[in-house]
Amino acid sequence: MVNTLRDLIAPFLRPIADLIDDPSISEVMVVQTAHVFVERNGRIEALPEIRLTEVKLTAAAKHIARWHHEEIGPDRPLLDARLEDGSRVAIAVPPASVDGITLTIRKFAGRRYTARELVALGTLTEPMLTSLEAAMVARENVLISGGTATGKTTMLNALTALLPHHERIVLIEDTAEISLPHPHLVRFEAHHDDQCSITIRDLVRASLRHRPDRLIIGEVRGPEAFDLLQALNTGHSGTLTTIHANSARTAVTRLASCVLTAGEHLPHEAILAHIADSIRYLLHLTRRDRLRYACELVRLEGYQFGTGQFAFTTLHTHAPQEAHA
Repeated sequence: MVNTLRDLIAPFLRPIADLIDDPSISEVMVVQTAHVFVERNGRIEALPEIRLTEVKLTAAAKHIARWHHEEIGPDRPLLDARLEDGSRVAIAVPPASVDGITLTIRKFAGRRYTARELVALGTLTEPMLTSLEAAMVARENVLISGGTATGKTTMLNALTALLPHHERIVLIEDTAEISLPHPHLVRFEAHHDDQCSITIRDLVRASLRHRPDRLIIGEVRGPEAFDLLQALNTGHSGTLTTIHANSARTAVTRLASCVLTAGEHLPHEAILAHIADSIRYLLHLTRRDRLRYACELVRLEGYQFGTGQFAFTTLHTHAPQEAHA
């Protein structure tokens, strides 16, 4: 019986299973049989001493697929599996993976950081936290942006823990990653298989019928952005969500691009104006070598018709010497 990520991997890939036990390692990446990399304390390292056989790697891929009640092979070359502890295993085989089997394991971050701990670690500054706490009390909508592996989920986890316990929180995720110890929490998760498809957009629409005091959306990346804006413009304030973007300012144009994918045929300028009316604070996270941190907190003041420009005020910037979370 598979209870842990190690149980799933160990029968075929013992060297990889040993890496999973290392608390400093967050991801293990296997490219073909001779290339193993890990992310250790935020830094990518090659492990040339680890060699895997094609037979073992193929057997592991098929074992993981069977455990996930799926198949993997030339006809179905991609697999994304999640364990109950939140760990993820992504596999690609030929023809999708040109040079052989690719296996990426992302361990679930069992450590949950509080906002105060993020300040102590240098990930967030005290003035940033003070402004964010005030924004949440005032029920302003906050958009957290950043690239891949910049700590967006960690930050969202920390900020949602500050929400009042008397409020009803509806949490929507594509994959359950947020650990929110809240007494009045409703959790929704997207689901896709051969029999059923439930999208984030479906869940955003459904959530409004469950009387949320606040919506928390793990990540916005598609047409659900339209429904989110509709909710924010009809009284559902105090929302937090994340988005992939290169800066706080480009996060709003990225959000507009997501709205366009809904196919609702709104004028682009109207979308931008809706965003300016809905989102008030933009917190951008970045990554430099092993450092992950919030580099700026920006307030979105409005949108200027005619010029097509947003008005921003930079509240705080941050460039730490050390950050870890």
